[in-house]
Amino acid sequence: VAESLKEPASRGKPQAEAGTVQAVAEAVQPAVVSIRLLTEDNAISGSGSIISQDGYVLTNNHVVEGAADGRAEMTVTLQDGSTHRAKFIAGDSNTDVAVIKVEDVSNMPTITIGNSDDLAVGQNVVAIGAPLGLEQTVTTGIVSALNRPVRAGEGGEATIIDAIQTDAAINPGNSGGPLVNMNGELIGMNSVIASTNNGSEEAGSIGLGFAIPANFARRTADQLIKDGKASYPLIGVSLDQRFRESGAKIAEVSKDGPGDKAGLKKGEVVIAINDRVIKNANGLIAAVRSSDFGAKIKLKVVDEKGENPREVEVTLPNE
Repeated sequence: VAESLKEPASRGKPQAEAGTVQAVAEAVQPAVVSIRLLTEDNAISGSGSIISQDGYVLTNNHVVEGAADGRAEMTVTLQDGSTHRAKFIAGDSNTDVAVIKVEDVSNMPTITIGNSDDLAVGQNVVAIGAPLGLEQTVTTGIVSALNRPVRAGEGGEATIIDAIQTDAAINPGNSGGPLVNMNGELIGMNSVIASTNNGSEEAGSIGLGFAIPANFARRTADQLIKDGKASYPLIGVSLDQRFRESGAKIAEVSKDGPGDKAGLKKGEVVIAINDRVIKNANGLIAAVRSSDFGAKIKLKVVDEKGENPREVEVTLPNE
């Protein structure tokens, strides 16, 4: 032991091999920021991904919505430790996506956005963010499930997203940060954690985290930057949230809406969309919202007794 203590310490960190968590972290961390918002009432922290060299940052609306009126002080901290002021560009509470912009910067490192439609259950992923204010924290796990209808941010039905479920450790402060594949491509935006805590204090990760798919986040962010607001496809029906059987029961059909034109009827129950089983109203809301504008979707419906199945093709409106 004494001889070992006399040996010189090794120099230099190990070379990162392609496809390892170390390599992914080294590639992605420069494009991840920690966000801090100071309002009159409290301090809010979160994370974000730099999506343009002039400083646009993708994050969750529930992280930065307090800066929408211009009165809160918002700053971002980069990987090198430097802190910069940021301004609120636009956000959407219905999708929990927002865009902010770092002020007075150029040639910023940007994250590469991947295709979330190519994800597979069991695929390795890495989450990066600032859980509990601990900046540039890296955790790893897998894609645990796809197409999980969950609520993001604050509010009711409007915040339901078609989420990626992961067991990578995500905690308060990770919100808005990237979930990336092993190529270092953004495939999701970490937004929600499940908790068994019924008290008033925030709980930590229990291996149930949820991310907004990158394709949906990219589309929404593009709308927010261009138009200052976001929209998503609707089929023109309201759903019975009290329905407890399997499927989504139609409570009302809007006249001349896409559902009405396709022949959907009040009282029918949607049990599938394309090849995806619909178990409840939230599942249908999330599935339609994540569809492309102008797409044709096939709904399988039954009557209130669960009988007389039929298929209805609905053409979603253009953006």
